[in-house]
Amino acid sequence: MNPSSFVIVTGLSGSGKGTFLRALEDRGYFCVDNLPVQLLSKFYELTLKSESEGTKVALGIDVREGEGLRELPEVYAELRRQPGVQASLWFLEAADPVIVRRFSETRRPHPLDPKQTVLESIAKERALLAPIRASADHILDTSQFTIHDLRKHALSMFQELEGGHLLISLVSFGFKYGVPIDSDLVFDARFLPNPNFVAHLKSLTGADAPVIEYMTAQDETETFLGKLRSFLDYLVPQYEKEGKSYVTIAIGCTGGRHRSVFITNAIAKHFETTGGRVKVTHRDVEKS
Repeated sequence: MNPSSFVIVTGLSGSGKGTFLRALEDRGYFCVDNLPVQLLSKFYELTLKSESEGTKVALGIDVREGEGLRELPEVYAELRRQPGVQASLWFLEAADPVIVRRFSETRRPHPLDPKQTVLESIAKERALLAPIRASADHILDTSQFTIHDLRKHALSMFQELEGGHLLISLVSFGFKYGVPIDSDLVFDARFLPNPNFVAHLKSLTGADAPVIEYMTAQDETETFLGKLRSFLDYLVPQYEKEGKSYVTIAIGCTGGRHRSVFITNAIAKHFETTGGRVKVTHRDVEKS
């Protein structure tokens, strides 16, 4: 029997929560927006009592709830202790300039305090929601997404999450472009010999055979991979035991083109050979 899903979507105003909820609706979730926190437990009970196999419920809760928001971390912690339903809390956010632009484009006032500037309201809202963010299972930064991109991303993620076992999302990146904000684990490969300084390898990537051969020939590479595989073999099952459905492992080098791509692909291959569910993203490979 497929387990039932109980998803709570919250986060900053202007971060795309409505788009995210509508995407879940398209995935077959029963969605309710702006639900009072006091009704969370009741909805959870109804989900438990549902006779349908694999009941899927998604609830939107945001700053319009007012003082009731303070109760959300405690209420959610209590729900997580109850068996029978897979519950997850998603927190959506975006950079201040992006949120300001979105409010400007829609010409809507910020719901927290229309008398303040949007920037002042954002700062106040971040502080108000900080305890909820700290309780979230998943934090998604939507700064780089258009409405259409966010919808596609949400549909893709939940299609993968509903596949069964823990999804291991592996992301290669360049530190000079910033660490992926949704990372659960971050590893630094910048100490490894850099193919960027080898003339015939500079224009290639960590997925190309000459770079793979170069990296494999380095003693440091095999030592690092051995220790990293061993560490992740221990850690990933602990995440799954905790009930997480999604873990993001980010591996970075300077530009995100050679070393991080090679290491990410090697770790992905390791998990695939052991039957793991793996998703690979090379975020910055085309930037360098």
